[in-house]
Amino acid sequence: MHVISRRKLLEAGLRYPDASARLDVWYRVAKKATWQSLADVRKTFSSADLVGSCTVFNIRGNEYRLITWIHYQRQKIFIRYVLTHSQYDKEDWKGDCTNH
Repeated sequence: MHVISRRKLLEAGLRYPDASARLDVWYRVAKKATWQSLADVRKTFSSADLVGSCTVFNIRGNEYRLITWIHYQRQKIFIRYVLTHSQYDKEDWKGDCTNH
């Protein structure tokens, strides 16, 4: 998968140093993946969820959320947000996950 863009993950790692290593692991796994569906994603990241048009990953258990758009046919993952659990719960991000 082509992850767009790693810079957002690196910036999130600077904002949330305790998530940095886990974000890096997620990136390294995702860039080697050839996922064709959410079912494929869940074989690697069992807690991944589809919320509207976004795929949401748990980072560091329940502490952070990585919100992405995945285009399986194009093999691209677009990083939308890396949020703390409390930021995620406010649901301000959900508008980006409707009908993409």
